[in-house]
Amino acid sequence: MSEPLLARLDPTKRVLKRAQYEAFEFSLFGGDVLVRNASHADPENHEYNVQIVDGLPTSCECPADKKYAGPCKHRVAVAIRRPVLDAVEQMQMVADGGVVTNEQPKTEVEDGSKPQNCDCEMLDDDFPCWACVESGRRELPN
Repeated sequence: MSEPLLARLDPTKRVLKRAQYEAFEFSLFGGDVLVRNASHADPENHEYNVQIVDGLPTSCECPADKKYAGPCKHRVAVAIRRPVLDAVEQMQMVADGGVVTNEQPKTEVEDGSKPQNCDCEMLDDDFPCWACVESGRRELPN
């Protein structure tokens, strides 16, 4: 069993909370993700490229990612949004000559039990991980 994505990144609680509540906008850009923080008054001056390697946000152009030991909020924001990572993976696969199908992946959990790749323990109690949302075990808060 592979280690959950958030455990691999090991963000601080402060970074994880900011990655959850700030208004990020995502654009696919050359196999990576351009992350814009729309929470700022001038969001065009707060956008950074996050590099994705093997499904993991490995680096970001922001000053915090270079200055601090752990991942920045931009990398964590991408990591907790499974649809963004799935889109990057699909884009990278196509760029590498892979084939894209329209098949929907089967969910790992059919009986409501915890999925193998559950990251809920790393998130606040009221915010589920994408694996639990995708499996139908939990719903996103309103």
